[in-house]
Amino acid sequence: AHAHFFSYPFFMQFVEALKQDLPRDDPYRGLAERLGWELPTPDHTALGKRWVQEMDNHGLDRMVLIASLPGDEGSILEAVRVFPQRIIGYFMLDPTKPDAAERTRKALADGLRGVCLFPAMHHFHVWEERCYPVYEAAQAARATVFTHFGILKIGVRDKLGLPSRFDMRFSNPIDLHRVAKGFPKTTFVMPHFGCGFLREALIVGDQCPNVCVDTSSSNAWVNTMPTPLTLTDLFRAALRVFGPERILFGTDSTFLPRGWRRDIFDAQVQALKALEVTTQQARLIFGGNLDRLLQV
Repeated sequence: AHAHFFSYPFFMQFVEALKQDLPRDDPYRGLAERLGWELPTPDHTALGKRWVQEMDNHGLDRMVLIASLPGDEGSILEAVRVFPQRIIGYFMLDPTKPDAAERTRKALADGLRGVCLFPAMHHFHVWEERCYPVYEAAQAARATVFTHFGILKIGVRDKLGLPSRFDMRFSNPIDLHRVAKGFPKTTFVMPHFGCGFLREALIVGDQCPNVCVDTSSSNAWVNTMPTPLTLTDLFRAALRVFGPERILFGTDSTFLPRGWRRDIFDAQVQALKALEVTTQQARLIFGGNLDRLLQV
């Protein structure tokens, strides 16, 4: 339920930011060499095909891929149109922009299924009235609203030595309480178990039955906790509050050729086995819940 579609426009923003430090004759190739990654071409369907190959290699039916640059809906839409049974498209949105609601309506009408908000990145509280037209558009389209709270790190920016002007004053999951209550027919997803705000995520989940968590990434944020937490501890707490019906498996897979994070999957399978989760419950977490929420 959570991987990223790092498109050609996504990487071109870094070419622009680093143009003084990259080869003038082929800065895009220079960026690829600096990262040591396989960078996509402007053919977004080719990138979609690479992710479908990853799914085939690992026995996956489908996955959510998130366009990870505001305004990049077109890239993921091209891939979705070619692989509609395999790729579920979400898109990142900056709701502070004047065209946010119209952009949301169009993207969802065109076939995307989820809106992704990053409050710490774009400096807004999710309860601000200016965000409400976005939620109204999502509710009308029966789309998911994915909202990243807690610690926010963009690995590619860190790897390139670029600053990230994030503000964690906007990162508290408690902000979602009022919104989720106001839009009870809309599903809201908090990734990474709240990403450092586990207690707050559990509180919101307890109060709002339309709020889910996803399990994605290595969840290295546990290192910031005052007492040690294991992945098994996280699942135990989430199962207690959300139940198996509101937990969505994700990996937060990002770049190629690393591709789909099998290591994340294996670790989470072991954590659920340690908790003696039933096969039926595991099937919900690893895909059944996403299929139900998106009516796949």
